Amino acid sequence: MEENRQQQRISDLGEFGLIRHLTDDLVMKNRSTVKGIGDDAAVLDYASTRVVVSTDMLAEGVHFNLVYTPLKHLGYKAAVVNFSDIYAMNAQPRQLLVSMALSGKYTLAMVDEIYAGIRLACERYGVDLAGGDTTSSYTGMTLCFTAIGEGSDEKITYRSGAGLHDLICVSGDLGGAYLGLQLLERERMLFEREKGMQPVLEGYDYVLERQLKPEARKDIIALLDELGIKPTAMIDISDGLSSELLHICGQSGKGCAVYADKIPVHDETRRAAREFDIEPLIAALNGGEDYELLFTVPVAQYDKIGNRPEISIIGHITDSSEGVRMISPQGEEIPLQAQGWNALR
Repeated sequence: MEENRQQQRISDLGEFGLIRHLTDDLVMKNRSTVKGIGDDAAVLDYASTRVVVSTDMLAEGVHFNLVYTPLKHLGYKAAVVNFSDIYAMNAQPRQLLVSMALSGKYTLAMVDEIYAGIRLACERYGVDLAGGDTTSSYTGMTLCFTAIGEGSDEKITYRSGAGLHDLICVSGDLGGAYLGLQLLERERMLFEREKGMQPVLEGYDYVLERQLKPEARKDIIALLDELGIKPTAMIDISDGLSSELLHICGQSGKGCAVYADKIPVHDETRRAAREFDIEPLIAALNGGEDYELLFTVPVAQYDKIGNRPEISIIGHITDSSEGVRMISPQGEEIPLQAQGWNALR
């Protein structure tokens, strides 16, 4: 049975057969999911709340490389990064729609692996896989995910609300995902140059996991709620800290000062950065794909948030005339530019 599945072509099932295969045992967990997969559209009931929707597209060869990305990890990551967008609005993801275009090289077993990752992410984050679409492709695989969430007027947070003197905070640590990507790319190039050479990945677990299996910071949203803190502005760090700071400051009409020695970088990230002759701070500022939360809170909230190990206070909001800048340990002011990931570059 397993051998047949490994060899079975998706074309043998057809679109509707594939949908049935992937979704026939799904159970909806959220009351807001009135109708999931199986009709022309999902039906959601949000009578007394705000609906938050985010979509993301991933193209093979642009956003992921299957030489070193396990299919299950790809499905998991693609789902989680969409959940991260919903958490960045201070809302809760409830449903996920998944569409994919697949070329003839993909077998049923390969698609099952992708969906195993998607379903694991949905299970861990309490999200219903509620619909989607499939089609063929001449050029590999393209994934398009749409996350739907809910939040109240009182809690939903935008990028545009940062106020003068607000504290700038970031969860977790930064730069690890970028170093994980550098490691994988190095080993890929060595493998292609010297066929049969086995990749050397031992001792790099932290940065590899940051790249291949990131987690959305659901715990930070829960912590802020527990502390009674509503951020004044928030964004997830997908394109690098510099880019996200510019987004918040631009949409809030403010400037900022962040301090280089306050930006959190994990020891394993620093070690990998030294090996690649990369300044760890540059990886944190411009690397991207960390999916941590960058947010601002009024300075009056310092006592609540100042000693939390999960959160670092890295600077403060200033008048727009002061620009978006980083302060070095020597007091030098360095203007920040958006040098993170750009899929169209």
